[in-house]
Amino acid sequence: MLDHLGLQVSDYDKSKRFYATALAPLGYTVIMEFGGNAAGLGADGRPDFWIAPGKPAVPIHIAFASPDRATVEAFYKAALAAGGRDNGGPGLRPQYHANYYGAFVFDPDGNNVEAVCHRAE
Repeated sequence: MLDHLGLQVSDYDKSKRFYATALAPLGYTVIMEFGGNAAGLGADGRPDFWIAPGKPAVPIHIAFASPDRATVEAFYKAALAAGGRDNGGPGLRPQYHANYYGAFVFDPDGNNVEAVCHRAE
């Protein structure tokens, strides 16, 4: 089980705004920040996703769990509004399993960010 994940970003302020907006539908906010050197985002007071300025090594894929399909759709719209680029709109991905409902965007550094719901609706 993962406790938290850290990501280096090329433009700290831009990425912080992107993630704060894109992840808001999932209940995420900036919970902790250390003077522009790191920001911890999370839900329910627990920062489990961290960003820090640095040189991104290679683009990664990160998926955030969504409680329902409507929240996946809200994530996708918020991420695009925050400057994310489309990498696959909300929809079923039956190649993964029958109820896999996800949406994908690229963040400012080209990372593939996803919200996914595994529940049947």
